[in-house]
This record gives sequence, structure tokens and C-alpha cells, in this order.
Amino acid sequence: MAPMSNAVVGIDDDQRFALMKFRRSVRDVLKPEHNDHYLLRWLRARQWNPEAAEKMLRDSLVWREKWGIDTTLDTWKAPEALEKHFPSGTTGFDKEGSPIIIVPFVGLDVWGLLHSVTRTDLIRMILRHLENYLASASKQSLVHGPNALKVTVLFDLEGFNIRQYAWKPAAEMVFTLLQIYEANYPEILKKCFIVNAPKVFSLAFSVIKKFMHEYTISKIKIYGTDERKWQAAVLEMIDREQLPAHYGGTLVDENGDPRCSLMVKPGGKVPKSYYSKNAPSEQNKEYKRVTVKTGEKHSVDLLCMEEESVLKWEFGVDSHDIKFLIKRKDEEGNESLVHGPRKVAEGPVDIGFLPVTGPATYSVIFDNKSAYLRNKKVFYDVLISVPERDLNMSDEPEDALEACRHHSEHRECSTLN
Repeated sequence: MAPMSNAVVGIDDDQRFALMKFRRSVRDVLKPEHNDHYLLRWLRARQWNPEAAEKMLRDSLVWREKWGIDTTLDTWKAPEALEKHFPSGTTGFDKEGSPIIIVPFVGLDVWGLLHSVTRTDLIRMILRHLENYLASASKQSLVHGPNALKVTVLFDLEGFNIRQYAWKPAAEMVFTLLQIYEANYPEILKKCFIVNAPKVFSLAFSVIKKFMHEYTISKIKIYGTDERKWQAAVLEMIDREQLPAHYGGTLVDENGDPRCSLMVKPGGKVPKSYYSKNAPSEQNKEYKRVTVKTGEKHSVDLLCMEEESVLKWEFGVDSHDIKFLIKRKDEEGNESLVHGPRKVAEGPVDIGFLPVTGPATYSVIFDNKSAYLRNKKVFYDVLISVPERDLNMSDEPEDALEACRHHSEHRECSTLN
């Protein structure tokens, strides 16, 4: 493919005029590498509105300064726990020259990492990886053209544990990362393959996609554990010699590892020796307990008043099984089934999420009507929350906020003296 030039093709006259107007309005902050292909990312993200694109870009440049993206990030020294146990890497480039990012989720110990490092450090690590991939994509585009400017991602959800992400600090980190990504990295995703996804992942995705733009969602393809289906799709975009043998390619690392662990760090369980004394903790959860008698059911009614809300549940049954379902009743009294029914047996706690909208009443039901011999002891914790209200989704680096706080205190002391 011909090397990339600054000339943009495939846009109409109105779009070209919007590009010209946008370029003129932000010329005071543009760098030499900010060509028209770069500017188009922001315009497309704001539906070709030059004023909205300008605000988005200027806000992002302020954000980059706060995080030291273009100054200190490259020389920042990551904590040892992150260097050793953060799973991610690249094995090459797709058929159009874009970097391939592989993330083996089985090695992502969110609980261990957030007990060992700050949320800011973990986010900073992810940002440094992403910036390095984008720098690689920029170099590739000089040879392969503008199609190489985006990234192709393979998320392997083998071993995905939804319980980790039901933990509030982990959920806050996920939503913060989504917010950062959508606000500061528009139109960089070529394709995201999510493979080996367990059924429970669909519940989590139904919640997090509420915080994604349509463009991002359109680039995501989710597959279960049937290798034949997802490997065929992956190989349409990636040559076998660029893909680890574990994922259907032919590539192995110097040790002959089909997962290419020397190139794609596997992560793994973080030893407790790394845990910080100031790490976020989770108190022993106090579950509500109820005995559901034979032929009866127990219903927990939750009032939802907000549009963008999430219903979260954790429950278990002490022995045997119980039927679980969720119903919704709107203001007019119309009732609908929104989850289940399904049987949940004794064993691990059942954890899940459901996007919900109000005004409405949601009824979480533990149904023992089909049992004629046994009462069932159920323990549960259910709630409806609004992530943007109830979670800390600040995209500010905590160390910068701390420095700002100390600076303010110092100025107050100086004034008093």
C-alpha cells in the first residue's frame, strides 16, 4: 500500500468544509504530527460539528497535560507489581499494518493489583501501553497508509470472573477507563475480538456498553468458546504468522510457547507480599437471609427512578436449588419479565448486573413454588445504583489531586503566616 499522505479522501464537500473550519479553530494547539487524519477522528466523534470537535480536542489536551501523556509518562517507572503482573502485549500487525493488542484476561488479577498499587498507577500503565501502540500505528501508517492508524484488539476472556468486577474499586476503574477512552481516544479501534466469553459476560457487557459510543460498540464482536467461529473471523484480519498458535496462528515465542508469553505478558496472581496497607478493602458482606417455604416465593421490590441505572445482585441458596427471575412494572402497571427464570443451585454465589430504567419497580424473585418437600434458605444482596452518581469515575490522576491539595494548604499557611 502507498505511504500515507495528509490528503483525505472519501469525504464530501460539507465534511471537507467542516474539516477546514476545525483545523483553523485549533491551529494554536496543533503539533506537526496532527494531520488531517488526526483531526478527522475528533470530527467524526462529534458528528462533523466543528465547534463540538474543538471542545472535545481542547478538553483532551488539558487531560493529557494532567496525566503527563506527552511529558512524563514515557519515563514513569511502574511499580514492580504492575511490571510483573499486568497482562498484555503485541505479536505483530494485522493485514493492513495495524498493531495487534492481545489481553489474556485469565491473568488479570484486578483484586490483587488494586491491593498493591493505586488506581492511578494501574490506569497510567494502561495509558502507557495504549500510547505505545498508537505510536507504533503512526509509524506503520507511513508505510501502509491511514488504515494502519487504528488498532486491532483480541481480548481472551478465558477464566473471566465477574465477582472481581462486582467489587466497587474494580467497577470504578472499569467505568473510569471507559470514560477516559471515549473522551480522549476517538476512532482508534479497528476491531475488537472478545473471545472465550462466558454467558455471564453478556450481563456485564449490557451494563458497560451504556458508557460506550456507537462507533466503539460497532467495532466489538463477542464470541463464546467455539474456536472455529472466532478463529475464522480473527484470521480474516490477521495473518497466521502474526498470531499466536494458541489463537489459531502459527507463531510461538523463543521458548516454543504457543501463547507467546515472552511477547504477551500473561500476568497472573499478585502475591500478597505486594499488598499495600492502604489498599481498598471489602468488608465482610452482610447478606439478608430468608427462608422460602415450599410452594411460596420471596420477592424484593426495588424502585428505579433514573434512566441510566444498574440492578446488581449477589445471592446463594444453602442447599438444593431455587428459581430466580426479575420482573419490571412500569407506571401504568404493565409488567414484563426482564431476566430468567432460571434455576440456581447451591454452590458459588450468583452475581450479576442488569441495566434498568425508570420510573419503574423491579421485583427480584426467589421462587420455590415448584418444591413440595423442602423449604429453601436464601441469602442475598440486591440494589439499584446509578454508576455516574454512586461510583468515583474521576479521570483525574490521584497524585495530581494530592499535589494540588498540598499546594492549596501551603498557600493557606503562607497567607496565615
